[in-house]
This record gives sequence, C-alpha cells and structure tokens, in this order.
Amino acid sequence: MSIDFLCRKVGMTQLYGEGGECVEVTVLEAAPNRVVQKKTSAREGYDALQLGYGEKRRKVASKAEMGHAAKANVATPRYLRETRVTPQELGSYEVGQEIRCDIFKPGQRVDVIGTSKGRGTAGVVKRHHFPSKGEAHGAHENYRHGGSIGPGSFPGHVIKGLRMAGRMGNERTTALNVEVVRVDAEKGLLFVRGGVPGHPDALLQVRPSVKVRA
Repeated sequence: MSIDFLCRKVGMTQLYGEGGECVEVTVLEAAPNRVVQKKTSAREGYDALQLGYGEKRRKVASKAEMGHAAKANVATPRYLRETRVTPQELGSYEVGQEIRCDIFKPGQRVDVIGTSKGRGTAGVVKRHHFPSKGEAHGAHENYRHGGSIGPGSFPGHVIKGLRMAGRMGNERTTALNVEVVRVDAEKGLLFVRGGVPGHPDALLQVRPSVKVRA
C-alpha cells in the first residue's frame, strides 16, 4: 500500500502506554478519502489515484469542480491530491470508493508530508543556527551577522546556495519514520508520535515510510 492518505492536523496531546509511560502525540483528523478519479499509464502515462478530502460548500465551489465530482458520484471535495500507485493497487480501487484510516496499524512507520509554519524574514542565527558572536574580544555592532559571504579573488562572486538571511519556513517538509501510536477508525483519528509539519488545521499527507529504519 503506497497511498498518500489525506489528513487534517488537529493539535498535540499525550497518551499513556500500558507501562505508564507518557507519549507526546499529534492528533490527525483522518476522515475517509474518496477516490475521485483513476489515471492509467495507457491514457495519462502513469498510474495514480486522485483522492478527495473534506467537502466544499456549493457556494464556493466552481461548476468545473462540482461537475468533476459528480462524475464520480461524490460530494465536491475541499482538497484534491494525486497519489502514485502500482497497476495492481490501481485495480483494487473503484471510483467513488472510500478509503479509511484503518489502512494504517499501530506501530507502523509512516512519512508525514506538509507545509512548515512560515516564520517570515529571519537572520542567519535563527534561520540556520549560526553561533552569535560574544560581546567581548573586539566584537562590536555585528553580534548576529553571518560574516564574510565570499572570497575577494577567486571565484570573485557569492557562491550559489550560501546560507544567508531570508524567508524562513513555509516550505514543503517531510517528517520521516514517524511512528503510528494509535488508530481510531470509528472516530477517524490517527495518533502519531511527536510533532509533524504544519499549523493546526493544516492539510497533511500520510504514507508508508519510504526509508524504514532498521
């Protein structure tokens, strides 16, 4: 199973294990994903499922969105995402079918994909964890500056990719090898260990881990 399951980040809490240990977890609202469209390698050049999550009000949905959902006989989804699958997996799903969070099991390792929180413009100390200079031994004014940004002779220009001040966050981020602590299929909730990218109410994609830790 290689589906990127769509979830919504609710927030963080803590659970207690059988031995009494406290585990910090992130709660994900894992409502059923609906198959809106199937794409085949014969027609589109690749095999994929188009999944819909949530429901969009008719007031804010376009005619094209409503017509696309009507072909699959599903409600107009709030979010649409494609997930690549194998031809065998593609054949096991039908348009309009619901995929529930019970495809994941407690103890399973997953990757959680989302957009990190935007922090605005930040300097090198906050953005890249540069050490700040001390207030003694001749340092003055430039306590949180990055220092020299390139050689004066060769190559004679600022090297591409140099870590400098700039926009921090608001980037697509993947948390690898996150443990699934609990699955509540009845309420449509996933509990994963630790923090994951994104702000509360952010859209996340959960998939089986591609780099399983030994």
